[in-house]
Amino acid sequence: MMGAVIKVALVGLGMMGRHHARVLRGVDGVELVAAVDAQGDTHRALGQGVPLFTTVEQAIEHGIDAAVVAVPTIFHEEIGLTLAAAGVHCLIEKPVAHDVDAGRRLVEAFDAAGLVGAVGHIERYNPALQSLRSRIAAGDLGEVYQIATRRQGPFPARIADVGVVKDLATHDIDLTAWLAQSGFETIFAQSAHRSGRPNEDLVSVSGRLRNGIVTNHLVNWLSPLKERVTTVTGEKGTFVADTITADLTFFANGTVSTSWDSIAAFRGVSEGEMVRYALTKREPLLVEHEAFRDAILGRANDIVTLRDGLDTLRVAEAVVEASRTSTAITI
Repeated sequence: MMGAVIKVALVGLGMMGRHHARVLRGVDGVELVAAVDAQGDTHRALGQGVPLFTTVEQAIEHGIDAAVVAVPTIFHEEIGLTLAAAGVHCLIEKPVAHDVDAGRRLVEAFDAAGLVGAVGHIERYNPALQSLRSRIAAGDLGEVYQIATRRQGPFPARIADVGVVKDLATHDIDLTAWLAQSGFETIFAQSAHRSGRPNEDLVSVSGRLRNGIVTNHLVNWLSPLKERVTTVTGEKGTFVADTITADLTFFANGTVSTSWDSIAAFRGVSEGEMVRYALTKREPLLVEHEAFRDAILGRANDIVTLRDGLDTLRVAEAVVEASRTSTAITI
């Protein structure tokens, strides 16, 4: 039986793991009781009194209710299946797995065990995007025409086992489908290898969602300019969300409705009011951990599920295939 406090192990103490360690110490109702990393605590992320193990099995024996998995993607399946077999709820960093078959096995294992399985698609918890999703759902844009994202910046030394599509573009795939509340239908892409690494480091993606929204995504590890921008255009205007600053701005379509047919025929889009919203800005990683905690306790279900992560990975693999073959892929 799980006690009043959820006992959590952190698996992986690398660049992302150290942030999880910091945030876990501040989540109400959660206690970081163990960590796992065969390389040790190189970033000195752990506080006093948290034992460090070299294997997941040791952490399970120590006694845990849940785990955060922040190891290289290639190890997600093996570690996740081990934790599922032990009855441990998991938050697995994105992408959910290295390929679709591995992701499917994770989904099946956690479903069969009746456990909470979440994926760390952290952009869903960004205050700018959360506000944007609520406003789209409320009809503030009317019909949505297009969602375009730009995600670029210097190469992160933490990544070695996947390319820019599975590491970065998965953020945009997930947030786009989540904002629009519709999955992808078709994908076309072009990618490039410009930095000498084995995986792609630049990709341009165009697609269409099942509800007809057109999408565009520019993603790379080659720019000295760091951008994290989502632009959503619809019949009433355009929203621009900057997820680095967590700012949301609305550019209204200034067109005024008219019943005068001869004038209405010549109406186009014109510049209207611009509004920058004042948002409560809580750290997305903390909100993500609170959502994971609440899902375990049965209070709410705002997590990115393993099945969500699998859907995103399926689109990412279609992006890679579309780029390789220079053909459009139907999801």
